[in-house]
Amino acid sequence: MKNYINILLCSFIIIFLHSCKTDDMNYSDAQVTAVTALYSPTDNAAVKLVSAGSASLFFEWEPAQTEDNGAALYEIVFDKVGGDFSQPIYTTTSNNNGYLSNATLTHKVLNNVASMSGIGPGESGEIIWTVVSSRGLNRVLSDQVRTLAITTLEGFTDMPNEVYLVGEGSETGTDVSASLSFKQTASGEFEIYTKLEANKDYVFIDRKGASPRYFYSDDQVKLKEGEQESKMQVPKTGIYKINLDFNVATVSLSEIKSIGLWFSPDNKILFDLPYAGKGVWTGTGVVKFKQEDWGKDQRYKFQFEAIENGQTVTKQFGTLNASDNPPNASSDPSYYYVKVLSNVTQWDDKWKFIDAVDGASTTISVILQGDKEYTHSVTVN
Repeated sequence: MKNYINILLCSFIIIFLHSCKTDDMNYSDAQVTAVTALYSPTDNAAVKLVSAGSASLFFEWEPAQTEDNGAALYEIVFDKVGGDFSQPIYTTTSNNNGYLSNATLTHKVLNNVASMSGIGPGESGEIIWTVVSSRGLNRVLSDQVRTLAITTLEGFTDMPNEVYLVGEGSETGTDVSASLSFKQTASGEFEIYTKLEANKDYVFIDRKGASPRYFYSDDQVKLKEGEQESKMQVPKTGIYKINLDFNVATVSLSEIKSIGLWFSPDNKILFDLPYAGKGVWTGTGVVKFKQEDWGKDQRYKFQFEAIENGQTVTKQFGTLNASDNPPNASSDPSYYYVKVLSNVTQWDDKWKFIDAVDGASTTISVILQGDKEYTHSVTVN
C-alpha cells in the first residue's frame, strides 16, 4: 500500500511539473494584438504643469486581446515629435504593475519627459506617446500615436537635495566647508535665517564637496543656475530669511527686524532677543509670572517683526507640538520646537515656563538653523 501511494505521488508531481512547463511555454508564445485605440488624453491635448506633488495626468487606451485569453501587460512610451519609438525617451508600465489599460503620470514625471525631449523650463512644446502591449515574450507597438502639448514648470528638473550659503557677504565668508545649511521644508523648497553684509557677494551651492552647482538671482526673484563666478548682493546689511523654491525657480528675501519674548499674560513683549549669529537670537531678562485666582500664569511664545515685499509685518513663533504643561527633566526636546504661526494671538500655540524662571534672571535663545529642528532654549542664570 505504501509503495502504491508513493507511485501515485510521483505520478502527480511529474504531471504537475509538465503542466507548469506547458503553461510557461504557452504564456511565452501567446500572441497579443496591438492597442487599436487611445482614449485619453485626446490628440493635441494641452497641459500646463504645476509643482503640486499631487498633480497628475491620466492616460487610457483600449485593452489588447491575447491568444490564450490571459492578461496583457502594457507600457506607455514617449518620444520626440517625428520619432518612431524605436528609442523612446521615456517608458513606464501602466497602473497595477502593468496589468491595467491606463496609467497615471505625475506632473513631475511629465516635466522630466518634456526636458528629455528638449523643452526648456517654463517653455511650451510637444511630445508624442503610444502604448506597447505584451504577452510573455511577444511585444507589439500600437500604430496609434497621440501628440501632447506641454508647458513645463519654470523650476528645475534636477532639484538639489541640499543647499548652502557661501561668499564674502555671508556669515562664514568664502570657506565652503563652514558654509551655513539651508533647511529643506518641502520637496524642492529651502529656507535659511542668516545675516548678509551689504554690497558683498554671496551665492547658493548644492554641496560642500568638489564641483558644486551654483545658484543665484539677477533680481532677487528668479532663481537661476550659473557658474562659480555667479554672485548676488544685498544693498543693506541685515538679518534675512531667504526662501528658495526650485519647483518654480524663485527666490525671496524678507528682513527680520527683531524677535522678542512674548509673555501672554501681559499681552506684550517683555524683552528683545538680539541676533547672536548663525541663525540664533539670544536675550536675558527677568520674567515675573502673573498671579491669577487659579494660580500663576507662565505662558509665553515669541513675536517678531519682518519686512516682506516692502511692508512691515508682525508674526509669531509658537509651539510645533501643542502642550498645556510646563516641561520637566524627562520632557522630550521636541517640546521646545518652534514654527511660524499663521495668526498673531495672545494665547494660542504657547509654551509654559518652569517654576524656577519666576522672578529670576533667565537667558532665552531662539535657534533657527538649517541642520536641525527649529527650537529654543530657556536657561535660569
